[in-house]
Amino acid sequence: MSDPNGNSVPKCGVVAVIGAPNAGKSTLVNQLVGQKVAITSAKAQTTRARMLGIALHDDVQMILVDTPGIFAPRRRLDRAMVTAAWEGAEAADAILLIVDPIKQRRHELEPLLEHLRNRPERKILVLNKVDRAKKEPLLALARELSAKVQFEEIYFVSALTGDGVPEMKAALADMMPEGVWHFPEDQVSDASERLLAAEITREQLYKQLHEELPYDSAVRPERYVRRGDGSIEIHQQIVVGRDTQRAIVLGRGGSRIKAIGEAARKELSELLGEKVHLFLHVKVSEDWAEDKEIFEEIGLDWVK
Repeated sequence: MSDPNGNSVPKCGVVAVIGAPNAGKSTLVNQLVGQKVAITSAKAQTTRARMLGIALHDDVQMILVDTPGIFAPRRRLDRAMVTAAWEGAEAADAILLIVDPIKQRRHELEPLLEHLRNRPERKILVLNKVDRAKKEPLLALARELSAKVQFEEIYFVSALTGDGVPEMKAALADMMPEGVWHFPEDQVSDASERLLAAEITREQLYKQLHEELPYDSAVRPERYVRRGDGSIEIHQQIVVGRDTQRAIVLGRGGSRIKAIGEAARKELSELLGEKVHLFLHVKVSEDWAEDKEIFEEIGLDWVK
């Protein structure tokens, strides 16, 4: 867009990315940004805090609020995550509803549609995983959902492969209001390196332990210091609820925690462009999910 003198007018807006757990929100945010800013996992409910990704398209800056998957909250941690999700959608210039057409998770999708129906923001339906879904059921699902909520646009994409994402990104950019950019051009996230480092380690926990380790685990950032030679020294605490979980994380002779640390260290070195020294230790705390300090450290508000 240009002003009367032919000068380019910057645009900047907020896009909330919501959906049932495991719909592919974090993968899509990473695609839109062009690099990793949010962790992904086959385990549902891995996103916990409102991590911002910052995507650019020509003269448009889009601030992507990667909300936690919205689900029926049972524990304090659940309530904090759902609160974070809906706060992420407040005053957004557009809301992207991401749906997995294969699993659908109707028990979580239907309340979401009900809540979205009367919201004032511009709403866009994104049917994900088109690389795996069959065409006819996909079109039928699009018709059904658009009859329940007035979506401005419907996109069929694969967050994993990137199919359909550039077209959706261009359309999103057109929806953004005029305004100065909120972040520098080279910034891709508002998450501190300290918090991002903890998230990377948590992702490795899920990747390497699969179903062995319950969702009830956290990674606390302890120290993050830059050494004189320019390398980064990071100390983190992995918090679990029971002694049996500690044994799982450690592995035989410490082999599992060593593998988790090595994979996380390698990825962090690539992301930060610096040599990283990562030190992990495991702590058992049965009531960690009721600890206000831990909530604040992992980027969530304390919800009573």
